[in-house]
Amino acid sequence: MKPLQLYTDSLFVSPYAMSVFVALHEKGLDFDLLELDLEAGEQHHAGFAQLSLTQRVPTLVHGDFVLAESSAITEYLDEAFAQAPLYPREIQARATARQIQAWLRSDLLVIGQERSTLVVFCGQHYGPLSARVQLAATKLLEAAQTWLADGRDCLFGEWSIVDVDLALMLNRLILNGDPVPPGLQPYAQRQWQRPSVLKWLALPRPAR
Repeated sequence: MKPLQLYTDSLFVSPYAMSVFVALHEKGLDFDLLELDLEAGEQHHAGFAQLSLTQRVPTLVHGDFVLAESSAITEYLDEAFAQAPLYPREIQARATARQIQAWLRSDLLVIGQERSTLVVFCGQHYGPLSARVQLAATKLLEAAQTWLADGRDCLFGEWSIVDVDLALMLNRLILNGDPVPPGLQPYAQRQWQRPSVLKWLALPRPAR
């Protein structure tokens, strides 16, 4: 068993597991990838429930230390392993990066109700957005346009894990064929070409 283990969903469609998977590869860390069948409730089985008290994926195991919640894990990895920073080093940029991550995981969760990651990873398509979800999508697009107004390749001048998180949320819309301002599409496509992201995209997924 390697010093690091990452528990993820067996379908490889969790955006949060993807974020940690990418972070581990960006850091150049060797790890075991362990799969749980969430549809069968394996995350609630005694062995995993005793290991990860929140019974959620992703869960990272580092020796005797166990941690869940993707942004907590990526922040931990950035502090525990100095190579290849995952977050901006400047204090206000780093705070903004954490703000964006928290926002994507809270206020914008509603987008996933009508644009699941099956769009992103399995090629599924859905119909028009409801008014409620369209409001959230408009907030996402307007904020992203402001953050990327000068056509920059990355949010903070250099790549950060937040670029992958933001690109994933944008790709829920882009890959479904929803209207997205043209300047945001090349940004999302660039993030999707990172070797670490391509490794996640190449994982086997059952046909849907």
